[in-house]
Amino acid sequence: MNIKMKYLPLAAAVTAVLTSQAAFAVDFHGYMRSGIGVSDNGDMQTYSNHKVGRLGNESETYAEIQLGQEVYNKDDMSFYVDSMIAMVAGDQGRDWESTADGSADFALRQFNVQAKGLFGGDETTWAGKRYYQRHDIHISDTYYWDVSGAGAGVENIQLGAGKLSVAVVRNDPNDLLDSDIRYNLVGGDYILVNNDGSPFDGYPVTELVSRVNTNTLDIRYAGISLWSDASLEVGYDYAKANLTDEQKRFNSDYKDGHMFTAELTQSMVGGFNKTVAQYFIDGLAAQGVDYGSGSGSGLSQSAGRGDGFRLINFGVLAVNDKIEFGHQVLYAEANGLGEGITSDVTDQDTFSVVIRPMYKWNDIMKTIVELGYHKDNSTFNGDNISNNGSKYTIAQAWSAGPGFMARPEIRVFASYITADGQFRPDEYGVLQDNAWNFGIQAEAWW
Repeated sequence: MNIKMKYLPLAAAVTAVLTSQAAFAVDFHGYMRSGIGVSDNGDMQTYSNHKVGRLGNESETYAEIQLGQEVYNKDDMSFYVDSMIAMVAGDQGRDWESTADGSADFALRQFNVQAKGLFGGDETTWAGKRYYQRHDIHISDTYYWDVSGAGAGVENIQLGAGKLSVAVVRNDPNDLLDSDIRYNLVGGDYILVNNDGSPFDGYPVTELVSRVNTNTLDIRYAGISLWSDASLEVGYDYAKANLTDEQKRFNSDYKDGHMFTAELTQSMVGGFNKTVAQYFIDGLAAQGVDYGSGSGSGLSQSAGRGDGFRLINFGVLAVNDKIEFGHQVLYAEANGLGEGITSDVTDQDTFSVVIRPMYKWNDIMKTIVELGYHKDNSTFNGDNISNNGSKYTIAQAWSAGPGFMARPEIRVFASYITADGQFRPDEYGVLQDNAWNFGIQAEAWW
């Protein structure tokens, strides 16, 4: 009896902690996809999901773990700390994949503070590393407006009928050369050398001079009400290049980048449809044809020249209570790119169409078909070059609910993909033009 009485205060304290508001105030969010896949020539083979769709076209394990907590809330003012760690494992080896052997990579995706009510309104002031108002097409995993990174800003400022958001985000590439590697002008040509002057052969010189550190100013005005169930968002992104002295010496003609975006959202047929128009100038000229998001590191692709545009229509429509239909149609052009600096490609265009119809057998079981096709054209050294690819996927899926976006989901799939010379060689070393994939995948977000 005395022993029981001895531990009663401890038990009461533990219970109080576990049931307190603080213990349950941590927000836990995340995303994951993983599974097993094989092809008719070894392990699973994939091809450009941005262009032909992602269903049955993803072979890695990828996960995001997000933890956040409100740490202050008083007098209509609050502070929130958010964080996210991500992991990708492409080899799909056993149960232990680590950075030690290069089979897995871990990344810090988000770590920021968000404060509400600092200026007496509903706006949010933030600083740190953050996913910033990302706009994407789910069925192809294409982010067409996304300048996420380390930065600061104020968002959702009520201004007239809509809301204004302003941010400055650092969009530096993650593959610049180490500081102990540089390039010298030798006999009229630039070559890579180590600091001791010895040759360095592990990296092309074009990457050193073309990958540009960038600060991006992002301005958005959202929530412009139009006709019934329709709204408009417009934005401007200015990518300011931060060139090193060596980069200026190699190419003094770099220009900053500009991106203009207008997005019309229409609720319809039990779903939604979005139409996006984007125009790119100079340093961001190739973003449309590269399926880019406006991230400043894209300055490397056009060497600071040219212009381009992109038109997108996508959405999810409910045909009836049994059938839902997802789609993507995308066309983009880029012209007058930097010939002879980072490449000899001067003009490009791309077209992509992906459709994903889904039939619901009941609240948890569905059959999904995804069909994708793309065609790219480019002018290279004055010659016109075309390539195309396609994907045909059927999947049987079981998910936590009947909706198109219901997750978690487990799916069994078969995919047939085609593209000239893009797949693993046969027994004679000849690259193949097609591949069959079969697999089981789980996907979830919470």
